[in-house]
Amino acid sequence: MKAILIDDEKPALQHLERLLVKDGRLEIRGKYTSARLGLQHLQQEKADIVFLDIGMPEMNGLEAAEHIGTLDRNIRIVYITAYTEYAIEAFELNAVDYLLKPVTAQRLSKTLERLESRGKQPGQESGTSADPRSLSILCFKRLEFLDSGEPGRKLQWRTSKAQEVFALLLHNRGQWMLKDTIVDLVWPDFKPEKAVTNLHTTVYHIRKLLKTWDMGVLVEFSQERYRLTYENISFDVEDFVRGWRGTPVESDQELAGREAVLSLYQGDYLAEHHYDWAEPRRKELQAAYLQMALRSAEYELNLSRPREAQARLLSLQKVDPYSEEICRLALRSYADLGDFIGCRNHYDTYKALLHSELGIHPGSVMDSWVQKVL
Repeated sequence: MKAILIDDEKPALQHLERLLVKDGRLEIRGKYTSARLGLQHLQQEKADIVFLDIGMPEMNGLEAAEHIGTLDRNIRIVYITAYTEYAIEAFELNAVDYLLKPVTAQRLSKTLERLESRGKQPGQESGTSADPRSLSILCFKRLEFLDSGEPGRKLQWRTSKAQEVFALLLHNRGQWMLKDTIVDLVWPDFKPEKAVTNLHTTVYHIRKLLKTWDMGVLVEFSQERYRLTYENISFDVEDFVRGWRGTPVESDQELAGREAVLSLYQGDYLAEHHYDWAEPRRKELQAAYLQMALRSAEYELNLSRPREAQARLLSLQKVDPYSEEICRLALRSYADLGDFIGCRNHYDTYKALLHSELGIHPGSVMDSWVQKVL
Protein backbone atom coordinates (compact mmCIF):
# COMPACT_ATOMS: atom_id res chain seq x y z
CA MET A 1 0.00 0.00 0.00
CA LYS A 2 1.21 3.46 -0.92
CA ALA A 3 1.20 6.19 1.71
CA ILE A 4 2.11 9.84 2.13
CA LEU A 5 2.84 11.65 5.39
CA ILE A 6 1.73 15.22 6.20
CA ASP A 7 2.86 16.99 9.36
CA ASP A 8 4.14 20.55 9.79
CA GLU A 9 6.58 19.42 12.50
CA LYS A 10 9.67 17.99 10.79
CA PRO A 11 10.89 15.94 13.80
CA ALA A 12 7.46 14.28 14.09
CA LEU A 13 7.45 13.64 10.34
CA GLN A 14 10.89 12.03 10.43
CA HIS A 15 9.96 9.95 13.48
CA LEU A 16 6.86 8.55 11.78
CA GLU A 17 8.83 7.84 8.62
CA ARG A 18 11.44 5.85 10.58
CA LEU A 19 8.74 3.76 12.27
CA LEU A 20 7.00 2.99 8.99
CA VAL A 21 10.24 2.11 7.18
CA LYS A 22 11.22 -0.22 10.01
CA ASP A 23 7.78 -1.91 9.91
CA GLY A 24 8.01 -2.35 6.13
CA ARG A 25 4.30 -2.85 5.36
CA LEU A 26 3.79 0.48 3.60
CA GLU A 27 5.57 2.18 0.73
CA ILE A 28 6.14 5.86 1.56
CA ARG A 29 5.74 7.89 -1.62
CA GLY A 30 6.09 11.35 -0.10
CA LYS A 31 6.29 13.37 3.09
CA TYR A 32 5.22 17.02 3.38
CA THR A 33 5.17 19.77 5.96
CA SER A 34 1.98 21.39 4.67
CA ALA A 35 -1.42 20.09 3.63
CA ARG A 36 -1.31 22.00 0.35
CA LEU A 37 1.89 20.24 -0.74
CA GLY A 38 0.36 16.90 0.14
CA LEU A 39 -2.74 17.72 -1.90
CA GLN A 40 -0.55 18.61 -4.86
CA HIS A 41 1.04 15.16 -4.60
CA LEU A 42 -2.39 13.47 -4.59
CA GLN A 43 -3.45 15.44 -7.66
CA GLN A 44 -0.54 13.90 -9.58
CA GLU A 45 -0.15 10.47 -8.01
CA LYS A 46 -2.55 8.06 -6.32
CA ALA A 47 -2.12 6.97 -2.73
CA ASP A 48 -3.93 4.43 -0.58
CA ILE A 49 -3.30 6.02 2.82
CA VAL A 50 -2.57 9.49 4.16
CA PHE A 51 -1.10 10.01 7.62
CA LEU A 52 -2.39 13.48 8.40
CA ASP A 53 -1.61 15.79 11.30
CA ILE A 54 -4.72 17.60 12.56
CA GLY A 55 -3.17 20.68 14.17
CA MET A 56 -1.44 22.42 11.28
CA PRO A 57 -1.41 26.14 10.42
CA GLU A 58 -2.90 27.47 7.18
CA MET A 59 -5.01 24.33 6.63
CA ASN A 60 -5.66 21.87 9.45
CA GLY A 61 -6.03 18.14 8.97
CA LEU A 62 -9.82 18.03 9.20
CA GLU A 63 -10.06 20.65 6.48
CA ALA A 64 -7.45 18.88 4.36
CA ALA A 65 -9.45 15.64 4.64
CA GLU A 66 -12.37 17.33 2.91
CA HIS A 67 -10.11 18.24 -0.02
CA ILE A 68 -8.69 14.73 -0.11
CA GLY A 69 -12.21 13.37 -0.34
CA THR A 70 -12.88 15.43 -3.45
CA LEU A 71 -9.79 13.93 -5.09
CA ASP A 72 -10.43 10.30 -4.18
CA ARG A 73 -12.88 9.01 -1.60
CA ASN A 74 -11.11 5.65 -1.53
CA ILE A 75 -8.11 7.18 0.21
CA ARG A 76 -7.96 6.15 3.86
CA ILE A 77 -6.87 8.65 6.47
CA VAL A 78 -5.02 8.14 9.73
CA TYR A 79 -5.05 11.30 11.83
CA ILE A 80 -2.12 12.27 14.00
CA THR A 81 -2.64 14.70 16.86
CA ALA A 82 -1.07 15.93 20.04
CA TYR A 83 -4.51 16.87 21.38
CA THR A 84 -6.91 14.20 22.60
CA GLU A 85 -9.89 16.54 22.04
CA TYR A 86 -9.59 15.76 18.34
CA ALA A 87 -9.74 12.00 18.79
CA ILE A 88 -13.52 11.71 18.77
CA GLU A 89 -13.81 14.16 15.88
CA ALA A 90 -11.31 12.10 13.90
CA PHE A 91 -13.44 8.99 14.22
CA GLU A 92 -16.60 10.99 13.48
CA LEU A 93 -14.98 11.92 10.17
CA ASN A 94 -14.64 8.22 9.41
CA ALA A 95 -10.90 8.02 9.77
CA VAL A 96 -9.41 4.53 9.85
CA ASP A 97 -7.62 5.42 13.08
CA TYR A 98 -5.90 8.21 14.95
CA LEU A 99 -2.49 8.32 16.59
CA LEU A 100 -1.53 10.45 19.56
CA LYS A 101 1.90 12.05 19.58
CA PRO A 102 4.51 10.87 20.27
CA VAL A 103 3.68 7.88 18.08
CA THR A 104 4.98 4.54 19.37
CA ALA A 105 5.90 1.49 17.31
CA GLN A 106 3.36 -0.67 19.19
CA ARG A 107 0.46 1.73 18.60
CA LEU A 108 1.42 2.22 14.95
CA SER A 109 1.48 -1.56 14.45
CA LYS A 110 -2.15 -1.77 15.58
CA THR A 111 -3.09 0.93 13.07
CA LEU A 112 -1.37 -0.93 10.25
CA GLU A 113 -3.17 -4.14 11.21
CA ARG A 114 -6.45 -2.26 11.06
CA LEU A 115 -5.55 -0.93 7.62
CA GLU A 116 -4.75 -4.41 6.36
CA SER A 117 -7.93 -5.93 7.76
CA ARG A 118 -10.18 -3.28 6.26
CA GLY A 119 -8.70 -3.42 2.76
CA LYS A 120 -9.78 -0.83 0.29
CA GLN A 121 -12.89 1.12 1.23
CA PRO A 122 -15.66 1.18 -1.32
CA GLY A 123 -16.23 4.38 -3.21
CA GLN A 124 -19.11 6.71 -2.45
CA GLU A 125 -21.25 5.53 -5.33
CA SER A 126 -24.02 3.38 -3.86
CA GLY A 127 -25.84 2.56 -7.05
CA THR A 128 -29.40 3.31 -7.97
CA SER A 129 -32.17 1.61 -6.08
CA ALA A 130 -34.61 -0.31 -8.21
CA ASP A 131 -37.39 -0.01 -5.63
CA PRO A 132 -40.57 1.63 -6.93
CA ARG A 133 -40.44 4.29 -4.23
CA SER A 134 -40.74 8.03 -4.22
CA LEU A 135 -38.78 10.36 -1.96
CA SER A 136 -39.88 13.79 -0.83
CA ILE A 137 -38.32 16.62 1.11
CA LEU A 138 -40.71 18.90 3.00
CA CYS A 139 -39.88 22.35 4.36
CA PHE A 140 -43.30 23.85 5.01
CA LYS A 141 -43.68 23.97 8.81
CA ARG A 142 -40.72 21.67 9.47
CA LEU A 143 -37.91 19.86 7.66
CA GLU A 144 -38.93 16.27 6.92
CA PHE A 145 -38.06 13.42 4.57
CA LEU A 146 -40.81 11.13 3.30
CA ASP A 147 -40.18 7.70 1.82
CA SER A 148 -43.17 6.04 0.14
CA GLY A 149 -41.44 2.68 0.56
CA GLU A 150 -41.40 3.12 4.34
CA PRO A 151 -44.16 5.62 5.27
CA GLY A 152 -43.42 5.62 9.00
CA ARG A 153 -39.68 6.11 8.64
CA LYS A 154 -38.27 9.13 10.45
CA LEU A 155 -35.02 10.94 9.78
CA GLN A 156 -32.83 11.00 12.89
CA TRP A 157 -30.42 13.91 12.76
CA ARG A 158 -27.25 13.38 14.76
CA THR A 159 -27.34 16.99 15.98
CA SER A 160 -29.50 20.06 15.51
CA LYS A 161 -26.59 21.68 13.68
CA ALA A 162 -26.50 18.83 11.15
CA GLN A 163 -30.16 19.51 10.47
CA GLU A 164 -29.53 23.24 10.14
CA VAL A 165 -26.56 22.88 7.77
CA PHE A 166 -28.60 20.55 5.56
CA ALA A 167 -31.53 22.99 5.63
CA LEU A 168 -29.19 25.87 4.75
CA LEU A 169 -27.69 24.01 1.79
CA LEU A 170 -31.20 23.01 0.67
CA HIS A 171 -32.29 26.63 1.05
CA ASN A 172 -29.53 27.54 -1.43
CA ARG A 173 -30.02 24.37 -3.47
CA GLY A 174 -27.65 24.01 -6.38
CA GLN A 175 -25.68 27.12 -5.41
CA TRP A 176 -22.14 27.01 -4.06
CA MET A 177 -21.80 28.41 -0.54
CA LEU A 178 -18.50 29.54 0.87
CA LYS A 179 -17.43 27.58 3.92
CA ASP A 180 -16.96 30.83 5.84
CA THR A 181 -20.52 31.89 5.04
CA ILE A 182 -21.92 28.64 6.43
CA VAL A 183 -19.97 28.82 9.69
CA ASP A 184 -20.90 32.49 10.16
CA LEU A 185 -24.60 31.62 9.86
CA VAL A 186 -24.62 28.39 11.86
CA TRP A 187 -21.84 28.94 14.44
CA PRO A 188 -21.66 32.75 14.76
CA ASP A 189 -20.31 32.68 18.34
CA PHE A 190 -17.56 30.09 17.79
CA LYS A 191 -13.92 30.78 17.12
CA PRO A 192 -13.17 30.29 13.41
CA GLU A 193 -11.00 27.18 13.81
CA LYS A 194 -13.53 25.42 16.05
CA ALA A 195 -16.42 26.44 13.80
CA VAL A 196 -14.70 25.00 10.72
CA THR A 197 -13.94 21.77 12.59
CA ASN A 198 -17.61 21.52 13.55
CA LEU A 199 -18.62 22.08 9.94
CA HIS A 200 -16.43 19.23 8.67
CA THR A 201 -17.79 16.86 11.30
CA THR A 202 -21.36 17.96 10.57
CA VAL A 203 -21.00 17.47 6.82
CA TYR A 204 -19.73 13.95 7.45
CA HIS A 205 -22.85 13.17 9.52
CA ILE A 206 -25.10 14.58 6.81
CA ARG A 207 -23.44 12.50 4.10
CA LYS A 208 -23.65 9.39 6.24
CA LEU A 209 -27.36 9.96 6.88
CA LEU A 210 -28.12 10.57 3.21
CA LYS A 211 -26.29 7.38 2.30
CA THR A 212 -28.30 5.45 4.89
CA TRP A 213 -31.52 6.74 3.34
CA ASP A 214 -30.22 5.84 -0.14
CA MET A 215 -31.29 9.24 -1.44
CA GLY A 216 -30.13 10.88 -4.62
CA VAL A 217 -28.83 13.82 -2.60
CA LEU A 218 -25.16 14.86 -2.61
CA VAL A 219 -23.24 17.37 -0.53
CA GLU A 220 -20.43 18.44 -2.84
CA PHE A 221 -17.24 20.32 -1.95
CA SER A 222 -14.97 22.39 -4.21
CA GLN A 223 -12.75 25.44 -3.77
CA GLU A 224 -13.72 26.04 -0.13
CA ARG A 225 -17.43 25.86 -1.01
CA TYR A 226 -20.26 23.42 -0.47
CA ARG A 227 -23.45 22.83 -2.38
CA LEU A 228 -26.35 20.39 -2.27
CA THR A 229 -27.71 18.69 -5.37
CA TYR A 230 -30.42 16.08 -5.84
CA GLU A 231 -32.24 14.14 -8.52
CA ASN A 232 -35.63 12.39 -8.71
CA ILE A 233 -36.79 13.84 -5.41
CA SER A 234 -39.93 15.88 -4.82
CA PHE A 235 -39.43 19.12 -2.87
CA ASP A 236 -42.60 20.77 -1.60
CA VAL A 237 -41.26 24.33 -1.86
CA GLU A 238 -40.19 23.86 -5.48
CA ASP A 239 -43.54 22.24 -6.34
CA PHE A 240 -45.39 25.12 -4.69
CA VAL A 241 -43.40 27.81 -6.52
CA ARG A 242 -43.78 25.98 -9.82
CA GLY A 243 -47.56 25.73 -9.45
CA TRP A 244 -48.17 29.15 -7.92
CA ARG A 245 -50.67 31.49 -9.60
CA GLY A 246 -51.57 34.97 -8.41
CA THR A 247 -54.18 35.83 -11.05
CA PRO A 248 -57.99 35.54 -10.60
CA VAL A 249 -59.45 32.04 -10.88
CA GLU A 250 -61.39 31.47 -14.10
CA SER A 251 -63.07 28.07 -13.63
CA ASP A 252 -63.81 25.23 -11.21
CA GLN A 253 -61.22 23.10 -12.99
CA GLU A 254 -58.58 25.75 -12.40
CA LEU A 255 -59.70 26.08 -8.78
CA ALA A 256 -59.18 22.34 -8.24
CA GLY A 257 -55.70 22.54 -9.74
CA ARG A 258 -54.81 25.41 -7.45
CA GLU A 259 -56.09 23.53 -4.42
CA ALA A 260 -53.47 20.85 -5.02
CA VAL A 261 -50.77 23.54 -4.95
CA LEU A 262 -52.18 25.30 -1.88
CA SER A 263 -52.37 22.00 0.00
CA LEU A 264 -48.56 21.82 -0.10
CA TYR A 265 -48.43 24.78 2.28
CA GLN A 266 -48.73 22.98 5.63
CA GLY A 267 -47.26 25.87 7.59
CA ASP A 268 -44.74 28.65 7.24
CA TYR A 269 -41.37 27.79 5.70
CA LEU A 270 -39.16 26.03 8.31
CA ALA A 271 -41.30 27.72 10.97
CA GLU A 272 -40.61 25.20 13.74
CA HIS A 273 -36.83 25.59 13.44
CA HIS A 274 -36.61 29.38 13.85
CA TYR A 275 -33.59 29.85 11.56
CA ASP A 276 -32.87 33.57 11.21
CA TRP A 277 -31.42 33.13 7.70
CA ALA A 278 -34.74 31.58 6.54
CA GLU A 279 -36.89 34.55 7.59
CA PRO A 280 -36.88 36.50 4.25
CA ARG A 281 -37.84 33.35 2.34
CA ARG A 282 -40.51 32.54 4.92
CA LYS A 283 -42.17 35.92 4.46
CA GLU A 284 -41.92 35.68 0.67
CA LEU A 285 -43.58 32.26 0.55
CA GLN A 286 -46.23 33.24 3.05
CA ALA A 287 -47.18 36.29 0.97
CA ALA A 288 -47.40 34.12 -2.15
CA TYR A 289 -49.62 31.59 -0.38
CA LEU A 290 -51.96 34.28 0.95
CA GLN A 291 -52.30 35.95 -2.44
CA MET A 292 -53.10 32.69 -4.21
CA ALA A 293 -55.58 31.57 -1.54
CA LEU A 294 -57.32 34.97 -1.59
CA ARG A 295 -57.89 34.65 -5.34
CA SER A 296 -59.61 31.31 -4.67
CA ALA A 297 -61.78 32.86 -1.95
CA GLU A 298 -62.79 35.71 -4.27
CA TYR A 299 -63.82 33.17 -6.92
CA GLU A 300 -65.97 31.31 -4.39
CA LEU A 301 -67.64 34.52 -3.26
CA ASN A 302 -68.31 35.63 -6.83
CA LEU A 303 -69.99 32.27 -7.54
CA SER A 304 -72.19 32.54 -4.43
CA ARG A 305 -70.27 30.01 -2.36
CA PRO A 306 -69.87 32.09 0.79
CA ARG A 307 -69.62 29.14 3.19
CA GLU A 308 -66.64 27.62 1.37
CA ALA A 309 -65.04 31.05 1.10
CA GLN A 310 -65.60 31.78 4.78
CA ALA A 311 -63.92 28.56 5.91
CA ARG A 312 -60.93 29.39 3.72
CA LEU A 313 -60.73 33.00 4.90
CA LEU A 314 -60.95 32.18 8.60
CA SER A 315 -58.05 29.77 8.06
CA LEU A 316 -56.06 32.47 6.26
CA GLN A 317 -56.70 34.92 9.07
CA LYS A 318 -54.81 32.59 11.42
CA VAL A 319 -51.80 32.94 9.11
CA ASP A 320 -52.05 36.74 8.85
CA PRO A 321 -54.47 38.09 11.48
CA TYR A 322 -53.71 41.75 10.62
CA SER A 323 -54.57 41.58 6.90
CA GLU A 324 -57.29 44.07 5.98
CA GLU A 325 -57.99 42.26 2.71
CA ILE A 326 -58.58 38.93 4.43
CA CYS A 327 -60.84 40.59 7.01
CA ARG A 328 -62.83 42.44 4.35
CA LEU A 329 -63.51 39.27 2.37
CA ALA A 330 -64.40 37.38 5.56
CA LEU A 331 -66.91 40.11 6.46
CA ARG A 332 -68.34 39.83 2.97
CA SER A 333 -68.82 36.09 3.46
CA TYR A 334 -70.78 36.76 6.68
CA ALA A 335 -72.92 39.33 4.86
CA ASP A 336 -73.56 36.99 1.93
CA LEU A 337 -74.73 34.34 4.41
CA GLY A 338 -77.03 36.89 6.07
CA ASP A 339 -75.15 36.55 9.36
CA PHE A 340 -74.93 40.21 10.33
CA ILE A 341 -74.37 39.49 14.01
CA GLY A 342 -71.40 37.33 13.07
CA CYS A 343 -70.21 40.10 10.75
CA ARG A 344 -70.35 42.68 13.57
CA ASN A 345 -68.59 40.40 16.05
CA HIS A 346 -65.88 39.53 13.54
CA TYR A 347 -65.19 43.18 12.78
CA ASP A 348 -65.16 44.17 16.45
CA THR A 349 -62.65 41.40 17.17
CA TYR A 350 -60.46 42.58 14.28
CA LYS A 351 -60.55 46.21 15.47
CA ALA A 352 -59.66 45.19 19.03
CA LEU A 353 -56.72 43.15 17.75
CA LEU A 354 -55.34 46.04 15.69
CA HIS A 355 -55.70 48.40 18.63
CA SER A 356 -54.15 46.11 21.27
CA GLU A 357 -51.35 44.63 19.13
CA LEU A 358 -50.45 47.45 16.73
CA GLY A 359 -52.07 50.56 18.25
CA ILE A 360 -53.92 51.38 15.02
CA HIS A 361 -57.47 51.35 13.65
CA PRO A 362 -58.90 50.01 10.38
CA GLY A 363 -58.84 52.38 7.40
CA SER A 364 -61.73 54.79 6.97
CA VAL A 365 -62.77 53.22 3.65
CA MET A 366 -63.14 49.78 5.21
CA ASP A 367 -64.90 51.19 8.27
CA SER A 368 -67.41 53.05 6.06
CA TRP A 369 -68.02 49.88 4.01
CA VAL A 370 -68.69 47.83 7.13
CA GLN A 371 -71.08 50.43 8.56
CA LYS A 372 -72.97 50.47 5.24
CA VAL A 373 -73.29 46.68 5.18
CA LEU A 374 -74.49 46.56 8.79
